[in-house]
Amino acid sequence: MAYDVIIIGGGPGGYKAAEHAAHAGLSVCLFEHRAIGGVCLNEGCIPSKALLYSAKLYDYAKGGSAKYGVTCDNARLDYPAAVERKDKVVKTLVGGIEASLKAHKITIIRNTAAIEGKNLDGFVVSGETARNLIIAAGSEPIIPPIKHADTCLTNREILALTEVPETLAVIGGGVIGLEMVSLFNSAGSKVTVYEALDKIGGSLDRELSTMLQRIYEKRGVTFKLGAAVSDAGELGASKVLMSVGRRAVTRGLGLESLNVYVERGAVVTDAQTRTNVPNVYAIGDVNGKSMLAHTAYREAEVAVNTILGKNDAVNYATIPSVVYTNPEAASVGLTLDAALTAGYRAVERKLSMRYSGRFVAENEGGDGLCKLVINEPDGVLLGAHMLGNPVSEVISTAAVALERRMTVKQLSEVTFPHPSVAEIIKETCLA
Repeated sequence: MAYDVIIIGGGPGGYKAAEHAAHAGLSVCLFEHRAIGGVCLNEGCIPSKALLYSAKLYDYAKGGSAKYGVTCDNARLDYPAAVERKDKVVKTLVGGIEASLKAHKITIIRNTAAIEGKNLDGFVVSGETARNLIIAAGSEPIIPPIKHADTCLTNREILALTEVPETLAVIGGGVIGLEMVSLFNSAGSKVTVYEALDKIGGSLDRELSTMLQRIYEKRGVTFKLGAAVSDAGELGASKVLMSVGRRAVTRGLGLESLNVYVERGAVVTDAQTRTNVPNVYAIGDVNGKSMLAHTAYREAEVAVNTILGKNDAVNYATIPSVVYTNPEAASVGLTLDAALTAGYRAVERKLSMRYSGRFVAENEGGDGLCKLVINEPDGVLLGAHMLGNPVSEVISTAAVALERRMTVKQLSEVTFPHPSVAEIIKETCLA
């Protein structure tokens, strides 16, 4: 039997593409050699957020709630119970996705996929054939060639811990590293961050990065910037997390049998997720464009729509990103520096999050910032950057504005519900 589509990888991009294709009436075969849901659902986004929520509740219970007139005596974090709940959340969501795939009559092959080439019927993958091929093989942690790197934990192992380490060294102050800093700092670990750059948060706006660093320094976290670690064994911590980034999984897939073009370890694609080989697509982390689950979701839609002959494309410039620390940081679009470098006559408007009544009501003693980057000649919004809770639920408003190329005047004319933290966007437009 020749399928309409073979998909390699059952992570966010893979299972979303499978569902979308099957819903459109295409026959689908999905290869996944580990767990349905991929890294995000099993070893990343979801389990980390479950544990981070437990940590946030603990922060409130051990003293933070007293600011709101609620006293909790003898609060403690039962970390094994939090891990048990995390596992339950993951199991529930994985079960839901598997049920959906089954309902869509998608063939799931739980084995490693190897591209064997092409024949008259289509592309051959581990004995199965299809007219279209979607590569969604995901990514893996980068392990740099330093001494004792083999003793370090990755995202997979640290989320499987059942005890809180007394001391934790985090190599890499990017998104994943910072979220684990937030979790284990709240849980009681003495945390030290080693970051080779002069700021934390990767591409996060520098001012927000500095604010976030100061917040965690007040909570006892030590940051060593410009620190290139050469020996993990010399850090003297109970556990060491290696979190210096991720790389696309392309080795061993058989891409060379089709001459699929790979550059810097990632499959090269266009805005329709097409590779250099007709009817071969690459979505999610494997193309290295934007290693985020929601990017993979969108790429999955675009890949299937392209197969169906529909006009669609991914707008990578309007994809939001979030750091789920406490407080959260969220961004979409260009920073001021990036906008100026790109040639825009850009300006910045910023406002304290305390201009939002809802924020003040729910964040006693806290502060944050909302920054909008604007193209001065026409007033079009170029970027938005926010720090505070819950900006992960607010940033999509700015993402829509960027997607529709709205001006700040148009955005300021939108009626926001009151009171809501999202009102800070309107207030910043008017600042």
